Amino acid sequence: MIDEVVIEMMTGDFILWRCLHGGPISRETIDQWASDAKMPWARYRARNKALIDKFTEVYGACAVVARRGETVVGHLRFYPRVVWEMEGAGFLCLQQDFPAGPRDDFSALDFPLRKELEEQTLKIHCLMTASLGEKGNPYQRKGIGTRMVQRLIEWAGESGWKRIEADAFEDLPIIYQVTGSAGRTFWERLGFRVAKRFPHAHLREYNEFVGKLEEQAICAGIDIEKAKDCIVVRLDLA
Repeated sequence: MIDEVVIEMMTGDFILWRCLHGGPISRETIDQWASDAKMPWARYRARNKALIDKFTEVYGACAVVARRGETVVGHLRFYPRVVWEMEGAGFLCLQQDFPAGPRDDFSALDFPLRKELEEQTLKIHCLMTASLGEKGNPYQRKGIGTRMVQRLIEWAGESGWKRIEADAFEDLPIIYQVTGSAGRTFWERLGFRVAKRFPHAHLREYNEFVGKLEEQAICAGIDIEKAKDCIVVRLDLA
């Protein structure tokens, strides 16, 4: 099954405007949701498709996808860091409202052209296979994430980008299960190095997620406070 998975850059032929929290997505299922769904899917679809079209038009691509047949089973989303830091971008999560996600009118802003960018850095937003919350996920820990990052590195180098950055955490199971991030060891194996680390703002207050994170950190022999850090990893491209 894993041998059937193809890794490729996302194109306008099939825009993956939402993520894989509910499992793999195909052309037939991406626009299907319950009429009483709590998520404002129609609004997110309009906002996200316009934004992805803009990124693709201006920068060539903004995602790598893992596809089995006509079904997407994994994705890696990335954006120019300059745009990531623009007012209105939020944290560019496609399934949340501002400030976690982009403002509804964010795609209407003027994005700097490639030739205008002094900072040629791509920022990885999330790395996901099938559903992060799915038990017995058949696509997780099968090398698909590694292959998607390798494809991004290849594409970024060919396209003239100078570096790639990602947010990482210490190596704890809950990071892989719940977030769209990976542990620092994953990135270091791919040639990334730690550029900086700082306390993650959303891990300062105690909640169920933080409680489980602390339990896993203790079991792994990792300092609890370090387990709550955001680790920025960077790869300089030749």
